[in-house]
Amino acid sequence: MNARVGIALSLRNAQRERGLSQEELAHPAQVHQTYLSGVDRGKRSPTIAALDRIASVLEMDIEQLVRRRSA
Repeated sequence: MNARVGIALSLRNAQRERGLSQEELAHPAQVHQTYLSGVDRGKRSPTIAALDRIASVLEMDIEQLVRRRSA
């Protein structure tokens, strides 16, 4: 599994666990919803800065988000 797909799986799972829509996550993370959608589908590689903001909204650190996998 490549890094983009791994991050996408982790992101979807964390989002689902917290009951957040893409829009509810994108706005406080200061990323556009279409950007987040691309990351969520494994089509875009997030920047470190964007990943840090996304992880912060999810109350995680980047390492947790990158290393996490689907259950």
